[in-house]
Amino acid sequence: MLEAAGLTAVEETVYRLLVGTATASAHEIAHQTGLPHESVEFALTSLRGKQLASPTDHDPLHYAAVPPDVALLPRLQQRADAVDKARTAVTDLLDSYRSARRREDAGQLIEVITGSEALRQHLQQMQDNARHEMLWFCKAQYVAMPSGTNHAEYDALARGVRYRVLYERAFFDDEGAIDNVVEGVRAGENARSVPHLPLRLAVADRAIAICPLVPGGPQGAPSQPTAALVRGSSLLEALTSLFERYWETAVPLAVSTSGDVHGINDDTDGGLLSESDRRLLSLLVAGIADKAIASQTGMSRRTVQRRIHHMMTLAGAATRMQLAWQAARRGWL
Repeated sequence: MLEAAGLTAVEETVYRLLVGTATASAHEIAHQTGLPHESVEFALTSLRGKQLASPTDHDPLHYAAVPPDVALLPRLQQRADAVDKARTAVTDLLDSYRSARRREDAGQLIEVITGSEALRQHLQQMQDNARHEMLWFCKAQYVAMPSGTNHAEYDALARGVRYRVLYERAFFDDEGAIDNVVEGVRAGENARSVPHLPLRLAVADRAIAICPLVPGGPQGAPSQPTAALVRGSSLLEALTSLFERYWETAVPLAVSTSGDVHGINDDTDGGLLSESDRRLLSLLVAGIADKAIASQTGMSRRTVQRRIHHMMTLAGAATRMQLAWQAARRGWL
């Protein structure tokens, strides 16, 4: 059982006996374990070299065990660190191997997937293997996964994988779609909406993607979907950049405590702004300082800043400049 700590079976037997007794000589250990005296002597010498046992001060022929927490735990940690480093090295070698193969064989870059069942299995496997982030384009009318059946997402969210999902507006017309989005957002999904998406897309850890080659119809349609599984390449980088371009201008989706989804339409977000918010926004865009805005609107400076932060959240803006741009784009002014 202690092979991972670098002990042979005989060394482990001798060490276990020493742990269970105060001291013991080679003769006593051989008598109690049934091991040959020569094997015990060799094991004691080895344990001494590994700093797992040492002769006693009053009798050099008797040995005592070094406490396991002092003797074994550091050795196990060192081996665990070595395994982690070896695993990283193997991963790097695998990446180099795949990169070299892809340059020689285009089949290593793109794999064709045909049929809803095969597509569903690949999407599930991709999420099961994801470690950092999943990116999704969700279009209307499912092809492989009906709303509410992608349980792999919740498992991935639970282990810390980040999900960024873009829904086109027509998606919310599908049966059960809104309930599915509500459940996903409450589980930790970061969701946004756009008027239209150019294609279906799933990207895992920016290392592998699935997108359609031939658009198939909804589940049950005569034509089955044909998709491409794309590995590290310029094409994968282009697909990831396409996602980021749409994400930048998309409307964040927020779920209220009652389960309502806000942000499906741009004008829905605008309806969340009060007249005082719109006035505050116009003053902000005009370049007026917070203190002057507070004076003109009759709000405290802290309230002004809180309302601006609220509008930034609605717009998905990280800065006030982005808020002004989003407000103009959405007709909030």
